[in-house]
Amino acid sequence: MPQRTDSVASQIAATLAERIVSGELPPGAPLRQDRVADEFGASHVPAREAFQMLRAQGLAVSELRRGMRVAPLDATSIREVVEMRAALEPLAFRYAVPHMTLAQIAKIEKALQAGEEASTIFAWEAANRDFHKALVEPCRMLRLLATLEQLRLANSRIVLAVVRSTSWQPQSNHDHRHIVDAIRRKDFERAVGLLKTHIHGRERPNGVISVDARIE
Repeated sequence: MPQRTDSVASQIAATLAERIVSGELPPGAPLRQDRVADEFGASHVPAREAFQMLRAQGLAVSELRRGMRVAPLDATSIREVVEMRAALEPLAFRYAVPHMTLAQIAKIEKALQAGEEASTIFAWEAANRDFHKALVEPCRMLRLLATLEQLRLANSRIVLAVVRSTSWQPQSNHDHRHIVDAIRRKDFERAVGLLKTHIHGRERPNGVISVDARIE
């Protein structure tokens, strides 16, 4: 049975997204339908649909006379990710709290432990993404959760971009520990405040995101 076009497009988009996040495809790199279609043994239709998925995720842009390219990663785009996460993730966490179970708290703690035991940046960032996802998972606002999934992907791209130009020194496990401690004490207002500070408080006044600021 032939694969559905949307299934092929999703597979192509997921692979290209991973390349963009890891830096294998750098900002501004061209995305060619014919090359992508050839690589994946697909027609131009799923390749084009995959590009639209990447655009929706903020990982690709369409430029006049230049075609589809990997989205830029500059101070403006980084600031946008920080501001959106700082506004939306605490909001989702507030709505997740009433549905927070012991099993969900255990999942949060498991992600925290994985981050503390990580020996590579890729393992650490995977745990970091799992931690932030677990915080908001019980929230029942599906559009909000979908937006946050895109923002976590964008944040991973920022983290890995920083590491390529510096040594790996993650700084946020300390923040994660404080957030978990507040959740254990059922001090959810403090946990919300800590989360917002953790995300937003690291952006510098001059608009430049420092290394520590990007390691969220």
